[in-house]
Amino acid sequence: MAKKPAAPTSQAPMTLATRGSSLTLIDVAKIAGVSPMTVSRALHRPELVSENTREKVREAVRQSGYVPNMLAGSLASNKSRLVAIFLPTIANSIFADTVQSLMDRLTQAGYQTLLGLTGYSAEQEEKLLEAVLGRRPDGIVLTGTLHTESSRLRLAQAGIPVVEAWDLSEDPLDMLVGFSHEKVGQETARHLLEKGYQRFSVVTISDPRGLRRCNSLIAELQRQGIEEVPMEVLAPPATLEVGREGLRRLLDLPVRPDIVVCSSDTVAQGVLAQAASLGLKVPAELAVMGFGDLSSAAQVYPALSTVSVDGGRIGLQVAEALLERFDNPGAHLKPVRIDTGFTFIDRAST
Repeated sequence: MAKKPAAPTSQAPMTLATRGSSLTLIDVAKIAGVSPMTVSRALHRPELVSENTREKVREAVRQSGYVPNMLAGSLASNKSRLVAIFLPTIANSIFADTVQSLMDRLTQAGYQTLLGLTGYSAEQEEKLLEAVLGRRPDGIVLTGTLHTESSRLRLAQAGIPVVEAWDLSEDPLDMLVGFSHEKVGQETARHLLEKGYQRFSVVTISDPRGLRRCNSLIAELQRQGIEEVPMEVLAPPATLEVGREGLRRLLDLPVRPDIVVCSSDTVAQGVLAQAASLGLKVPAELAVMGFGDLSSAAQVYPALSTVSVDGGRIGLQVAEALLERFDNPGAHLKPVRIDTGFTFIDRAST
């Protein structure tokens, strides 16, 4: 007599996905040989446990395929463990050291980061804030101090720790870590005047901070008796072509400059490239000054004189300011206003 086929079962087969989703901290703890609380700390506050314990938990997670429920954890702790970072652009590396240092320190402390690009636009920053605030980040890092009134109002109402980086201001939203762009422009003018330059010119993109540096430089030169300082303002982002086009325009003027001050090292390297293509000797016939001290600045020919800002220090100070606020949310802490300063690097282009 033929055997009747087994009745179909309604239970779905155990797939890799369903196994992972059914695992708990207790399962991971058993594999790692530690307590569930230790697993939770290793995943969410790794700085609280030893490296040996973190490795045990990481290996247990790898073996089990456990996927942490970050949403459940954030609801339980009222923390998202997310920090939003807004940058003008990633088209050049002037912000790279800051972002790397900032992200490394936050990751070490168990926080994730979300990058948003503003394109040097306060209006675009406002749109990004509208989207990001709904995710309830624990903190927000903004590049610069130029914001719309709507953004300022939103951030004030949200009550989220905010750090404005790469700038200083008399009217901060919350915490400040950076340097004075006006002082950079002023001191650059004095530094180059001491070298004997008289026919100044400027190439910049329409970045608000770059324009502030350049306008401050021009104002100081005018105070020193140099009335005419031609300035070419081109659309962002900063590229070598911007520098090349800027110099092409300057050389069409009746009086040729003896120095070009640029809003970034990238733009300055474009000026150097255009000068080389025209056979101009740098610095004998045309000197060039950059800003930012990119890693490439010392390697181009001739090596580029520039203004150095410590991007890595800015990123670390931003992270530490946020972490301090996260750990002491209700404390009456003194205002955070850190001036990281700047230095001049004299190389062969001036």
